[in-house]
Amino acid sequence: MSEDTPRGFAFAAAAFLIWGGLPFYFKALEHVPTIEVIAHRVIWAVPVALAWLIWLGRTADLRAAFRTPRMLGMACVTAALISVNWGTYVWLIQSGQAMEAALGYYINPIFSVFLGATLLGEKLSLRQWGAVALAALAVVVLTVEAGSLPLGALLIVFSWGSYAFFKRALPIGPNQGFALEALILLPVALAYLAWAQTQGVLYAAQASALDWALLLGCGVITAVPLILYANGAKGLNLSTIAISSYSIPTMIFLISVFIFREPFEGGRVVAFPMIWAAMALYIWEVLRKRRATLAAKALPQHGAG
Repeated sequence: MSEDTPRGFAFAAAAFLIWGGLPFYFKALEHVPTIEVIAHRVIWAVPVALAWLIWLGRTADLRAAFRTPRMLGMACVTAALISVNWGTYVWLIQSGQAMEAALGYYINPIFSVFLGATLLGEKLSLRQWGAVALAALAVVVLTVEAGSLPLGALLIVFSWGSYAFFKRALPIGPNQGFALEALILLPVALAYLAWAQTQGVLYAAQASALDWALLLGCGVITAVPLILYANGAKGLNLSTIAISSYSIPTMIFLISVFIFREPFEGGRVVAFPMIWAAMALYIWEVLRKRRATLAAKALPQHGAG
């Protein structure tokens, strides 16, 4: 892509608005055990994901994946990582720690840059190293102030960063990959609900009509933004996606402070500005690379006529 399209913006903006507003959704389910919420999220995402693949006519890719042991094994890894990410995020929201979730998603792109340098041998610019250093220092500040690591935020960082790292090696489209992961997790989710029922701890057995509506809706709020994002990405530059994705943790942060009234004090007052400075360095580098790419494309091409 050399230009961003209005269609791409519309799809991506819709996806980011849904993701950024998810704290409201999971806060409404704070009385439901986190693992049960995740189980319903998996179960009801399956029909939505499969319906979308049928609409696209891409079910053959999914069948081929199940017949390819290597691809299936890689999908098991990404499915495990995304389930950890979902579980951590929902638990943080339900337990009144939305700000820590925002912290994790602010750090995520910077962690991905760090993974590229350490695992893929990618060379980082001075600004990128500055972003990594600021993010690391912010974690140190929070650790010293609290007396312990911000484990929730770090779990989000490591689970999503590792998921993105392994996902790029999964040779299947994003829609098919999501459906494959959901299908892999489906037996686990069903087994947990069956076990919870036998133990008499299944919340769904006594859930109200509103609770059931929210639990069923977990499939929609899980699958739909992914579908919107996948379509939006087709009409946007990667640099635009990288920068605009910061709207998600920003929305989560604002919700945590102004709606959920979580305390923004102590070490957070120091750490978050450091994270925002790291974010600024990251965005600066993304824009610099984009300008360099556009300039290179604008140069006259000389060759044999």
